[in-house]
Amino acid sequence: MQTETKPKVMNRLNRIEGQVRGIARMVEEDRYCIDILTQLQAVRAALSRVESEVLKDHMDHCVIGAIAGDDLADRKAKATELIELLGRASR
Repeated sequence: MQTETKPKVMNRLNRIEGQVRGIARMVEEDRYCIDILTQLQAVRAALSRVESEVLKDHMDHCVIGAIAGDDLADRKAKATELIELLGRASR
């Protein structure tokens, strides 16, 4: 992961961790289901943004590096990884 990406991702993950703890408290306190569901949607959206950031970093750093490099096996490996990742995401 690139140096400038890591702190941003860690900051977002720490916030998400706090959100999840807050949701657990809401469940313990028997809060209204719609309020809990709203917070769950917010966490899912935040995780999606983190996922996008990590994927962008991977493309910019790892995949572009492999494409620009001379190692054919590395290029194929990076392409295979992305295809498998996208396949898992579509399930």
